[in-house]
Amino acid sequence: MDHKNQRSSPTMNPTIGILGGGQLGLMLIQAGIDWNLAIHCLDPDPQASCKDLCTRFMVGSLTDYDTVYQFGQGVDVLTIEIEKVNVDALEALEREGKRVYPQPGVIRQIQDKRIQKAFFREHNLPTADFVLTNNRADVARIAGEQPDLLPAFHKLGRDGYDGRGVQRIATPADADKAFDAPGVLEKAVDFSKELAVIVARNERGELQTFPTVEMVFHPELNLVDYLFAPADITPEVDEQAQTLARRTAEAFGIVGLLAVELFLDNSGPGGAPQVLLNEVAPRPHNSGHHTIRANRTSQFEQHWRAILNLPLGDTTAHGPAAMINLLGEPGHTGPAVYEGLETLLAMPGVSPFFYGKAQTRPGRKMGHITVLDDSLDGLREKADVVKKNIRVVSNLTA
Repeated sequence: MDHKNQRSSPTMNPTIGILGGGQLGLMLIQAGIDWNLAIHCLDPDPQASCKDLCTRFMVGSLTDYDTVYQFGQGVDVLTIEIEKVNVDALEALEREGKRVYPQPGVIRQIQDKRIQKAFFREHNLPTADFVLTNNRADVARIAGEQPDLLPAFHKLGRDGYDGRGVQRIATPADADKAFDAPGVLEKAVDFSKELAVIVARNERGELQTFPTVEMVFHPELNLVDYLFAPADITPEVDEQAQTLARRTAEAFGIVGLLAVELFLDNSGPGGAPQVLLNEVAPRPHNSGHHTIRANRTSQFEQHWRAILNLPLGDTTAHGPAAMINLLGEPGHTGPAVYEGLETLLAMPGVSPFFYGKAQTRPGRKMGHITVLDDSLDGLREKADVVKKNIRVVSNLTA
């Protein structure tokens, strides 16, 4: 079969593989069902969210070369829903003619924050000042020699996500909190808002962005608690954010989705607001979940359009939207129980999405709630009611 002839239309039915079977994979499959896509999933968890929805589900390690390579042999197009995958295997598959998107080289650059930050600097993409570190002793030395870099955050180079792998270093005395592994010591940004823009780019180089969103992070878990779309920012700041996101995607040359997380810095030149790059993710992202209901094209459909080299979809928003992450309640571990669901379903413009996780635990992402309204003020009021009325608990307490 000539795979090259399958590029123009999903009706040619290429077999697609997803590395990762969590909630992002689940929502990708839900979007792919509309197009009758045959989707295989690989995940180490036999109870992964995708297990009952994909065409074929395989249990196996995402970081083992042989497992990833053999999985890739059985599909025409290979993609990811998590960066922690064996890139060597993906590169071997790519050399053999498999279509791997995002490209293995892009994943390799992004999955290590040290390489990612150096890439930003090399391509003149504005980001917070930083120093690469090899171990805890490096952090202690740099904190003593460069006090102007503090306060800062020490980030693990690899495997940190959802708030893990980050430590605040406020003074040289905090250096003992640093990771004793390769990382990045990054100057803390005096930001007023955390923003995000999701960019899609196909093989032809066509590029489309979603509207800029404003994220609010959980104060303890350091992951997105909720977001508002569009972000409450000036047109000038929005243009900065959109332009920087586009420049970043073009610099990587990515095929697929790139989630670009940004800081709105209060201390730009002359006191003007300045948008800075924080981090990027080469896949669907928490900052785009609301697009399933709120935009003409969801981020998940857009991902398929991009990696299948199809025209990119219209990202126009239907109106103001909010997305609230549904996290497992503190003190609750065991079979998941959703409290307050009837209250939510009685509210117009409120849509719950659950991730098929039977077991809850404190801080675990169990689902999200999308809220729509005609105005930002009404949206904030409705989102506040939602946050107060939905809880994921268990009859078994930790």
